[in-house]
This record gives sequence, C-alpha cells and structure tokens, in this order.
Amino acid sequence: MSVQEISAAQALARLGEFSAIIDARSPSEFAHDRLPGAVNWPSLDDEQRARVGTVFKQVGAFEARKLGAGLAAANIARHIEQHVQALPKHWRPLVYCWRGGQRSGALALVLGQIGFHVQRIEGGYKAFRQAMLADLPQHAARLRYRVLCGPTGSGKTRLLQALAAQGAQVLDLEALASHRASVLGLIPGQPQPSQKQFEMRIWQALRGFDAARPVYVEAESKKVGNCTLPDALVQAMRASDCLHVQLAEDERVALLLEDYPFFVQDPEFFCSRLQTLTALRGRATVEAWQAQVRAGQIEAVVRALLAQHYDPGYERSTRRNFTRFDSAQAVALPQRTPAALAAAGAAILASEA
Repeated sequence: MSVQEISAAQALARLGEFSAIIDARSPSEFAHDRLPGAVNWPSLDDEQRARVGTVFKQVGAFEARKLGAGLAAANIARHIEQHVQALPKHWRPLVYCWRGGQRSGALALVLGQIGFHVQRIEGGYKAFRQAMLADLPQHAARLRYRVLCGPTGSGKTRLLQALAAQGAQVLDLEALASHRASVLGLIPGQPQPSQKQFEMRIWQALRGFDAARPVYVEAESKKVGNCTLPDALVQAMRASDCLHVQLAEDERVALLLEDYPFFVQDPEFFCSRLQTLTALRGRATVEAWQAQVRAGQIEAVVRALLAQHYDPGYERSTRRNFTRFDSAQAVALPQRTPAALAAAGAAILASEA
C-alpha cells in the first residue's frame, strides 16, 4: 500500500486508532522515553548506532550510510520475520524515530511495500514530545480534582486505591513516578522513569479522564523523588477542593511498617536512607536512629520520624500550598484495614452523587 506522513498533532489526536505504535530508535532511546503503548523495533541497536556514528566522524557520511544501511536492513528483516508474518493486511501501524528520518523511513518503506497502510510521524519523537507538552496544560486545567491531604502514614495512597477499586477516577502520581514521594520514598528494585517519561505518563493519564467526574489525587510537593510535576498540574491541584485524611498514630506506624517492608527486612538499607536526613536532622539524631534500627527497634524509629521529621509543620505547609485546605472535608479512618478504607471510599463517592 503506502506510507503516509502525518503531523505530530495528528498523531497525538489519533493515538488510539493505530494497530501498533512502533519506535524505530535504539533500545536506550526507547527506555528513556517513548509514546504511550509503543513497542521497540530498532533499526539500529545501541552498539550499531555508536559504530555508525564513529564511521561518520572518522571516515565520512557516505561510508557511514553504507554501514548503517546494511545493519538496518538486517535488523528490519529480523523484525519482519519475528513480528509481521501473522499480521492481517488491515494492520495499520504508526512508525516513528527521533526526528522522522532514515531509521523510521526504512522500516516504514518495507512495511508499506508489503502492503500495509503505514503512517509515520513527521518530525518523529521530538515533534510528538513538543506537541504533547503543549497539550498537557489544557488537560490539567479542564479537570476537577479532589486532593487527599494528610500526614505521612495516614493512608492516603491506600484510600486512593480503594477509590479506584470502586470506579473513581484516580491519578496516582507516586505509582507513575515509582516513588513514595518522601526522602525515604525510594522503592528498591523500581527505578524511577526519566523526567520525559514521567511527563508522558501524566499526559496519557490526564487525557483519559472524563471532565464531568472528579479526579482524586494525593497532595504532593512539586517533586516525587527525582520527578518534577508539570507546573500546570501543580497549579490546578493547589487550587482544588481537599479531603483531610486522618488516622491514629499507632495505626499510622503500623501502616508504614506494612508499606515499607524492605526497611524491616534490610536494616542496612534503612540506615543508608536515614543518612540522607543528616543535613535536616543532624548527625547525632540520625546516628541514634541508625543505632536503634540495627538493634531491631524499627517501630520506635518510625514513631520518632513521624514526631520529629514528618509531622512538624505539616499542616502549616499544606495550608500554605493548598488554598482550600482550611475547608477540607474530614475523612477520619478508624483503622487501616481494607474494610475501613473501602467504607471511607464509598462515603466519599456518595458525597459526590
């Protein structure tokens, strides 16, 4: 059939229409960021791309193109053999590379020659990202948020999950960022996405929400670990209605021990994370906490962290950043149990009806 060039804006608006979204860039580029739902069919892998670049610099463009063409032809042949043989003729892929150049062009040409109707993003990933960043603020602004506020360990994330289980629209920023959003929030074995991928994930989530229904989101600072929230989303959240989640201290301590099991199981990892608090809490305090952790007194350290690090100034900071916190609806959780959280979620949703 044919290869059709479409603009980044067209690709953005029609993202759900394609049979597949194929990223022809190298695996490292794909890992850093990609379009939602994309699969990676690299025309050149990372080592091959580096080889072509070296030949380009040391020998010249013509020799580099010959080398790249041979490598890309072999890779595309392998993709065709592995992924295309069972596909029907009406399969309609969207193909892109970094700037809509030779890598996506070669793959799109072969797929088009087979007989598929192929569409390729003019300007590639770079143009799509620019269009996405321009589109994100309008999605952030069109939605009505209900912001879950509450001190550390009060069950905000669990309440979000209970709301989602009952059909509410939920924007779980910590899940999107793979981080618990505090100094100690690093999750072992779960690296955070790049800033670009975090923004892409947020855009994808926002565009899927129904503006006629509220979106529940946890109060966050401007950063979740190393990921920074888009300004438009921060502004919208901070001007929104709030829910004040409350849970007794003993329940908060127990909840944190359940939600951070790796600190219990790996005391040295806990101690290494506590070390990051030295500048804020002082060497003597941190070393005392570390000694308690090594002595197995983890619950006592969690309680001290709440009293000395997390809770002081919490309400003052929340009131300063979230303009409607003073009129927040109180959500008093009697326990941290799934039943209590489900009941609280049902009550919140009933108040919206």
